[in-house]
Amino acid sequence: MSEAASSSPLVTAAILAIGDELLSGRTKDKNIGHLAELLTLSGIDLKEVRIVADEEDAIVEALNALRTRYDYVFTSGGIGPTHDDITADAVSKAFGVPCIHDPDAMQLLGDMYKRREMEFTDARQRMARMPQGARHIPNPVSTAPGFIIGNVHVMAGVPQVFQAMVDNVLPTLRSGAKMLSRAVPCPYGEGDIGTLLGAVQKAHPNTSIGSYPKYDGQRFSTEIVVRARDQQALDAAAEAVVEMIAGIDRAKTPANPTADA
Repeated sequence: MSEAASSSPLVTAAILAIGDELLSGRTKDKNIGHLAELLTLSGIDLKEVRIVADEEDAIVEALNALRTRYDYVFTSGGIGPTHDDITADAVSKAFGVPCIHDPDAMQLLGDMYKRREMEFTDARQRMARMPQGARHIPNPVSTAPGFIIGNVHVMAGVPQVFQAMVDNVLPTLRSGAKMLSRAVPCPYGEGDIGTLLGAVQKAHPNTSIGSYPKYDGQRFSTEIVVRARDQQALDAAAEAVVEMIAGIDRAKTPANPTADA
């Protein structure tokens, strides 16, 4: 591994998606994949994803496990105006601080509803609740802020709002070395290459090699993706994969083919 790559610290993250609707299948999650892609581009390793129900104890347990294990935790869901939006309460409990109506959030929301000539009801005021001492995550879509406490970033579940909040959060994060990748097409199925590919991975421990089967309706093939944080390590492993495929080609070709073979 090069000196530049080895000197960049590894930065890790986890996502905690909250909501009964995710577990029932009624809502199809769009936030995990979006954030995972952006974290990878930012040089932050997403190590774990959990989905939990709208249950305070479940949220607290998961959050306390994740926030002590990884550099950053990102949550989605449960900060709206309804009775089952309990994420703010659960996060406050996890950190051992009161859950309050944040004065600045109350002002933001109060002004917004006043402009829209709508009543700032008790239900709408729930969206201003957060752990005491938390910092805001701006919400340019619908005003109600997310919040940050410790290494935990709490964001809305609605994809449009979640994505807008992520755009505000990412520039503030510490990042590590960017992950590089190279895809190598392979005309053979995983059953043909599994053992050989395992040997290539063992010989190149500073890389991560994944295989992804493909089927075109007639035959199986595989896309092999090599990932590394160091260009030299990436190139060496990718070349080893190419040579592995060439070796299979040679093994399948007759030693002395005839003209009409």
